[in-house]
Amino acid sequence: MNIKFLHSFLAISVSSIVLVSCQSQETETVNQETVVTEEAPEESIEKIDSNVVFNANLASKEDLKLTGLSSELIEEILTKRPLLTMNSLDSLLNGVTNKEELYRHLFVPINLNTTPESDFLLIPGVGKKMAHEFEEYRPYKSIKQFRKEIGKYVDEEEVARYENYVFVPVELNSASEEDIKALPGIGEKMAHEFEEYRPYSSMKQFEKEIGKYVDDRELKRLSRLVYLKK
Repeated sequence: MNIKFLHSFLAISVSSIVLVSCQSQETETVNQETVVTEEAPEESIEKIDSNVVFNANLASKEDLKLTGLSSELIEEILTKRPLLTMNSLDSLLNGVTNKEELYRHLFVPINLNTTPESDFLLIPGVGKKMAHEFEEYRPYKSIKQFRKEIGKYVDEEEVARYENYVFVPVELNSASEEDIKALPGIGEKMAHEFEEYRPYSSMKQFEKEIGKYVDDRELKRLSRLVYLKK
């Protein structure tokens, strides 16, 4: 065989092997990148407006997806609702590492009159000093009182932010329409129904009448927002 021809044949063969090897590596890299892209969440907490705080008991599945939670946790939240305390949600999310950032956008509003002072620390941006001030002015008769007292320490914008995380329970037979509508997830229609059946003689009556409009889960959520004087 011609020596020059043999050298040329060998050179072409080596070049072909190198080319195939490079193409294989490029294909593998592209496939790996494709997998990463497919596994990355389509939505993230960064896409939520900074002022939006979803009530964990009222948020839709699509809302919960925006918080960046896994599909497994989302299903668990939906299954276990209503979560009657923030501690219930906190325990459910025990493995989540970025809780403070998450709670800026997902929360179960807490009762200003009965929540332990230490639990106010779950509210993003609330330190020990502010948690003490929250407790200091109890019992609150209305959310307006909360605005007045806490407004001594922070501006109106910050007070309004706090209101996403707290509520003042109302007395069913005497609360004003304004105070009822200030409760989490209560609109004009439901506020009207609350007033429609006054006076209530017992919580059982409340559950019977309001149960005509909502399911058992929502009724449990609403019941924790109200009380009757003894």
